[in-house]
Amino acid sequence: MHQIVSTRADTSRRWWVLAIVVSAQFMFGVDAFIVNVAIPTIAAELHATPAQIEAVIAIYLIAYATLVVTGGRLGDIHGTRNVFIAGVAGFSVTSLWCGLAQSGPELIVARLAQGATAALMVPQVLATLHLLFSDAARARAFGIYGIVLGLAGAAGFMLGGVLVTLDLAGLGWRAVFFVNVPCGVVIIAAALKIMPTVPRRAGTRLDIPGAIVLFAGLLCLIGPLLFGHDLNWTGWVWLVMAAGIAVIAAFVRLERSVARRGGMPLIDLSLLSDRAFMGGLVAVFFFFFANLSFYLIMTMFMQKGLKIPPLQAGLVFVPLALTFVIASRHSGLRARHRGTLVLIEGCALQIVGLAVLVATIEAVAAPSALLLALLLMIFGYGQGLVMAPLSSAVLASVQPASAGAGSGMYGTTTQIGNAAGVAAIGAVFFAIESTMSARLALIAACALFVLSITISAAFLSWMRRASA
Repeated sequence: MHQIVSTRADTSRRWWVLAIVVSAQFMFGVDAFIVNVAIPTIAAELHATPAQIEAVIAIYLIAYATLVVTGGRLGDIHGTRNVFIAGVAGFSVTSLWCGLAQSGPELIVARLAQGATAALMVPQVLATLHLLFSDAARARAFGIYGIVLGLAGAAGFMLGGVLVTLDLAGLGWRAVFFVNVPCGVVIIAAALKIMPTVPRRAGTRLDIPGAIVLFAGLLCLIGPLLFGHDLNWTGWVWLVMAAGIAVIAAFVRLERSVARRGGMPLIDLSLLSDRAFMGGLVAVFFFFFANLSFYLIMTMFMQKGLKIPPLQAGLVFVPLALTFVIASRHSGLRARHRGTLVLIEGCALQIVGLAVLVATIEAVAAPSALLLALLLMIFGYGQGLVMAPLSSAVLASVQPASAGAGSGMYGTTTQIGNAAGVAAIGAVFFAIESTMSARLALIAACALFVLSITISAAFLSWMRRASA
């Protein structure tokens, strides 16, 4: 409890601390979207295969997803400040490595390392918000967090297009990774000066066996989704996935054993019996299944199917991101009166946006970048209504002592959803595009997006009833 008291006691600078941690979240968000814009150029220059293209994005998410619970628990043990600074430093160094990569396989390994360091950095953001803003300012703090997510998307798409097109100093796509280095240095300097020092919790240590088992289970579960298509979904691919499920089940039993012996499990086992929290995590998975994959599919469709240049393709998403920001502000106000019902409304609006997009693709032979930008604003507004208050709603029942573990489980779920969506929907898109057309591939992908968002809305409704 000493950590919680110390963190809560120093609230005089909490808005400055908020600015520091959401800056790191902004850098993390920009990196996710900026790479999407640069992917076609990276593929051409490094002669990457379709599997390697997916891996550059998905392996980063897999590394993050498999280690973020460990990163969150490390924050609980060693203090969010120390782990946060270590994560930002690692993220900056591995970003430099990504920019220096000379081949597709090397870039994949560098992205793996980058995702691992992000797993130290990002869970401290939500944990810090959860700890410092437990009063009436909580809605405002999480509202700012949601706005930053939207701005990160806008900046990522726009900056990615600009950097690839301008080819500054002949760096080309490499600049999209190098930009993280100076940002990381500034964030570390500010954190060292402003973030309060929190002593480690006495008598606690990381559950290393649990961390290893969870990593292995998640890797077996998600890895086959990435490479299954290239391996023709042979029988052993499904066996590996089944083994992943068995390992995760064994992980839960292992954690219960650790708790019985008086140790500190990697996850707070009480969270597994929290019906609202667990139902919320299922909703989170299906929401993010249709998140990053949507932007990847749209980017590939515009650049390969419609031959829209990278800069224009990146700019198409800017109005979407700006409406996301506006929706983030509106969702906070609406949530005060309508509660989590605003999340379900946001899902419905996303489905409307996808339906309008498909209808336009069917009716217009070659939609312009401007038309696509206007259409995507509907989807962006709906997504903003959901994403901004989603983390606060799901983490509402988590106790302060488990803030890091709860944030880690949330982060794991989001990135497993993102990785699974990129792998599964990406495989469908590439398969249909290669045999039929990019237009039909996009329509099929949109059908999967609608299905995933519908399931998410159903579980959000269930979470709402469980919370009540």
